[in-house]
Amino acid sequence: MGGRIQPGARALGLHLAKEWKRPWKRLLVDAGQLKKDRAGFAPGDTVRVQVKVVEGEKERLQAFEGVVIRKRGGGASASFTVRRISYGVGVERTFPLHSPRIDKIQVTKRAVVRRSKLYYLRDLAGKAARLKEKRLAQVPSSGEQA
Repeated sequence: MGGRIQPGARALGLHLAKEWKRPWKRLLVDAGQLKKDRAGFAPGDTVRVQVKVVEGEKERLQAFEGVVIRKRGGGASASFTVRRISYGVGVERTFPLHSPRIDKIQVTKRAVVRRSKLYYLRDLAGKAARLKEKRLAQVPSSGEQA
């Protein structure tokens, strides 16, 4: 066999993990890389992602707006995929959630979806690809009349 496995590690399933010797080290690295403002959107939401683009010596922001069709992973390796239609062609772009290249993520619309991966949108076109918008109830504050 290849590498020597510690006794008992196989019984715990630790031989399957890459870093079974020092799992706390990975948690410490992850905590430093996580961005706090990257939550608040889900699959089905229409988002505008502001991406930092470097052209020569200049850096500018470029917007990519579309529907989130998936979110995956956790910790520093989490990512999400945004789909949009550009000149009649579907374009999907996958972003690392905690990347320093992402300036901000704005939710423009929320939709009602019943699954976490919206791959079926790839096969739909036009009005069939629309998602039902989530209606948020407007609650009047204490000083306003309803």
